[in-house]
Amino acid sequence: METNEKLLVMDKILRELEDAKNTEASVVKKLVHLESKNRGLGDSCLETRLPGIFNLMDDALGATINLQTEYAVVRNQFVKDNKLDEINNRQ
Repeated sequence: METNEKLLVMDKILRELEDAKNTEASVVKKLVHLESKNRGLGDSCLETRLPGIFNLMDDALGATINLQTEYAVVRNQFVKDNKLDEINNRQ
C-alpha cells in the first residue's frame, strides 16, 4: 500500500474512533439517565445491574479515548517520517 493510501486509511480509522467515542459517550449518558429515573422507581433489578453496565461502558469509553489519542500520535509520526506534510502542502 502506498504511503498516501496508508494515510487515508489511518485518517479513516481516527474518524471511526471518534464516532465510537461519541457513541459510547451517548450510551454512558443514557445509562446515567436510566439510573436517575430509577431513583424514583426504586426497581431493585435496575439498581443492581445498571451500575455494572455503566462501569463497563465508562471503562470502554476511557479505553477508546486512550486509543484515539495514542493512534493520533502514531498517525502524526507516520506523516512526519514520510514527509507527507511537506508533500501535501506543495499540492
